[in-house]
Amino acid sequence: MSDPGDLPKVVALGGGHGLSSSLAALRKVTDNLTAVVTVADDGGSSGRLRSELGGLPPGDLRMALAALCGDDHNGRRWATVLQQRYRSEGPLNGHAIGNLLIEGVWQTIGDPVAGLDMVAELVDARGRVLPASTIPLDIEADVLGLDLEFPAEVQVVHGQHEVAVTRGLVQAIRLLPDDPPACPQALAAIAEADYIVLGPGSWFTSVLPHLMIPELARAIIEAKAHKVLTLNVTAGSETAGFSPTRHMELLGEHAPGLRLDTVIADETFTREDETLEGACAGFGARLVVDDVAMHDNTARHDRLRLAAVYSEIMLGLRHGRPDV
Repeated sequence: MSDPGDLPKVVALGGGHGLSSSLAALRKVTDNLTAVVTVADDGGSSGRLRSELGGLPPGDLRMALAALCGDDHNGRRWATVLQQRYRSEGPLNGHAIGNLLIEGVWQTIGDPVAGLDMVAELVDARGRVLPASTIPLDIEADVLGLDLEFPAEVQVVHGQHEVAVTRGLVQAIRLLPDDPPACPQALAAIAEADYIVLGPGSWFTSVLPHLMIPELARAIIEAKAHKVLTLNVTAGSETAGFSPTRHMELLGEHAPGLRLDTVIADETFTREDETLEGACAGFGARLVVDDVAMHDNTARHDRLRLAAVYSEIMLGLRHGRPDV
């Protein structure tokens, strides 16, 4: 591999499985990689730990660390250990081993960022994982159609998990508190980045929350980096029925000052969306359409295909070939 100093500095923002896919692809392009991860999870193992111990929910941070583990035998083994869940008849049942490891390190050294760096070193992660904010966040959403008798009535749904599984149509989200402190190390990484990658992921609970943290949003908007948005390969449960263009509109509604350079979209998802190119142009972005989805009937990105597109955008541009 080339000297890491010659590779682009990339910051990827998101959470959950979407960020994991992006990181796994970006790892094929660069080792100068920083993941900035949402900290609003309140469900499952993370929610239980957050409720019992306070502090940041570890789940999405754990998934990012697992995605950054190396492809050698030791790296894959650590990724498996981090993701493995306890199976028992007692209170440990369902907890991810990696969540308890992260929580244990945090309690030992008392610094979330230093703790994540320590776990990253332990598992030989090919990059750094940082929280988007230094405090745990809550998401609330305006949701349409929850009351079947009054389908035009908008109701407020509280909590990341409830927003993710709501059967209504999410109109907008907010964070509580509404002006949380951004992680200083994340702000520094964004300022120094050559490329910033947003998405893919659950639009309302993994992608948009970064843009609702004022300091973080301002850093992204003001950064000199080439900004890449990776659209999902299909409308997920949170945005069921939404076209790619509607995803772009939601981005603009929640981050009015955001400008982009490149938007990556899967050819199947965009096939019938004739307005997407114009929507991207509204952000100042060039649309790149390619076959980046898995061909197994799952709504996932193919990491190798996505890596090839990232490589063309980042390494091609760095070598003076902007037309990819």
